[in-house]
Amino acid sequence: MIFETYLEQKNINAETFLWDNPEKFKELKTIFNQIHPESFTMQKKFLLNKLRRKYQLKTF
Repeated sequence: MIFETYLEQKNINAETFLWDNPEKFKELKTIFNQIHPESFTMQKKFLLNKLRRKYQLKTF
C-alpha cells in the first residue's frame, strides 16, 4: 500500500500535510514503509487522529 493512499483512507489530505509539514510527512512515510499498515495504525493512532483533525480530507 502507498502511504498517500493510506492517508486518504484515514480521511487525511496527504497533499496539504506534505506542504505544511514535509519533515513529519517524510518521517511517517519511512516508518509506514517499514511495517505493516495495521501495525502503523496501532502505533500512531493518536497522532493520526490529530492529523485527521488538522488536514481533514474534504469530500463533496
